Parts: sequence; structure tokens; C-alpha cells
Amino acid sequence: MIPRPDALLEHGGDLGAARQLFPEAPQPFIDLSTGINPDSYPLPPLSRDVFAQLPHSAAQWRLSAIAAQAYGAPSAAHVVCAPGSQILLPLVAGLASPGRAVILGPTYSEHARAAAHAGHAVLDAREVNELHGADLAIVVNPNNPDGRIISKEKLLALRHELNVRRGLLVVDEAFMDVGPPEASLAGETEHGNVVVLRSFGKFFGLPGLRLGFALAAPAIIAKLKSAIGPWGVSGPAIAIAERALTDAAWIDATRVRLLRGAETFDRVIGNAGLEIAGGTSLFRLARARDARQVFQHLGANGIIVRLFHEQPTWLRFGIPSEADWHRVGSVLAAVGRLLRKAAG
Repeated sequence: MIPRPDALLEHGGDLGAARQLFPEAPQPFIDLSTGINPDSYPLPPLSRDVFAQLPHSAAQWRLSAIAAQAYGAPSAAHVVCAPGSQILLPLVAGLASPGRAVILGPTYSEHARAAAHAGHAVLDAREVNELHGADLAIVVNPNNPDGRIISKEKLLALRHELNVRRGLLVVDEAFMDVGPPEASLAGETEHGNVVVLRSFGKFFGLPGLRLGFALAAPAIIAKLKSAIGPWGVSGPAIAIAERALTDAAWIDATRVRLLRGAETFDRVIGNAGLEIAGGTSLFRLARARDARQVFQHLGANGIIVRLFHEQPTWLRFGIPSEADWHRVGSVLAAVGRLLRKAAG
């Protein structure tokens, strides 16, 4: 199927759509339209057995235990492994009886789609207190695309209010690997009305592995495991994640490197005449009076960023890899000249 050009605007990461939008652009494209670590975890050598055999249940349980320790969940019984956190969205939304799903936005649009698919009436909120009274409350923390952080205290107060009404709180911590650890609700999953989602591929730069986790009370985990079924995660994904999640030296060094890269990139973006509006060290949100013009100029030069239909002044930039810094900087400098000329 030929990708729709607007697929790039909905989620990013679709180079087929980028080629349709910018057929004359120089190749290869530099894809800054996602919030994925550009310098991925080095793949370890893998045994032939992880490809030739079905993954054993013991291996998946072992990965659950490693993930629990890495993310701060109470135990392996509080973790389910899944082939990407994306597949968990409708399953988790289906844990709550159809009612009012209130999503703190603007945020990742797939949460609204998944909640609607589960039979909920989907409402948008701008403040945490607007989530009180929901049957299903969804918070992305840190938020995509603006990096907003909701404190643990506010989330716990929301959880308590929802619990009185048998409501469910879902906290998507896909970018918490580069967020403040004290804001995570991973350690609060003993409670029966909280589900925390974690993504492996973004921080480790390996989204093609399709690996994610849900952290919740054991009774909820049992339901999610039943819905996913056996062999939900591939043998290679298990083997690589076991190594990566326990590699403390790489994790610590990568957090520092990403933070420094984001700080440097902010200066490059600012020098181009764009205003930094938020983000994390995996992506930066910028404002431009004519964001579409900037998007078009970058795309024509082979650099793809994320444009937002609903927020016409927003552009989200992933952090470039070291090899791409010079080219990205040169094109953004040209963007700056273009904007200054347009401003008179």
C-alpha cells in the first residue's frame, strides 16, 4: 500500500510518505520526525536459538523481573511484556467499562483512538483537575510533544479520586527514561486502578524490536497477559532487552549525552529564529509563526520534522545523530535567513 503523505504529519517516522511529499529532496533523508535516540544501543551477538526456537515462558518472566527492577515496579508479577507499547493501548483502555475517557492534551493521538475503539466517549482536557470524574483518565508523562511533567503528588491525588469511583488511571511514561525519576508512578502499581506504560525502543534507539511494558497490579497484569497470549515478545527482543536494561554504564552515559545534545540543539534551533516551547532530551518542541513554511523548507532539503495540524505554529524536532549535526545545522541556518528575509 502506498503511504499517504499526511501519514508523516500524523505520527512522523514514515520515510515513504516523506518521499511522496518531497520527491526532489536530497537523499538520504534525515528523519527528525520522531523522538527516538539516534545513537542506538549496540546490538550484542545473538545465539541462533533465539531465532530458531519459540521464546520460553521463563525467559519472558526473567525479562519481566529485569524490567521491574529497571523501572521501579514492585516485582515481575507487576509487569507484562508486549510487542511494543502501542499494542497495549486498546487493551489497557478496555480494562475500564465503556464510559468517559478524559485525556490530558494535547498529546499522542493514538490514546484517543484506542479509547474510542474500546467504546469510550473521548474528551480532551488541558488541566489535571479536569480528569477528575473520568472512568478512564490518561496522562502522558513526560508529555509528547511539549515535555510537560505532572508531579507524582498530583497523579496520586487523581488516582485516589478515581479509585473511589472505580475509575482507571493510565500513565504513559514512554519518555520517562529521560524524565525525572521522582515523577514516575511505576512504584505505585500495587494499587488496582493504575497502569503505567513504558517503551523500550525510544530511549534505546531500537523501535524496530517492538518491545514495551505495562506495569500494574498482578490482577491487571494477568488480564493483559491473557489478552496478548503466549509468545507475545520475540526471542531476539528478550535477549537484547535483558542486556540493555541492565547496562547501567550505557544508560547513564546516554542520559548525559542526550541532555547535552538537546542543549546544543536548542541553540541551533534558536539561532534559526525559532522559539523553544518545550520537549525532552529526545525531542524538542519549537514555535514558528509559519511552521508549515519551515517544514516545507526543511523537507525540500531532506530533513523531516513533525508538523501538527491542530497546532499550526508547532514543530517537533528529534535530536540529530552526531553524523547529521553539520547538515542539519546548515539547513537550519538557511531557514533562519529565510525567516529574517520574510520578516523584512
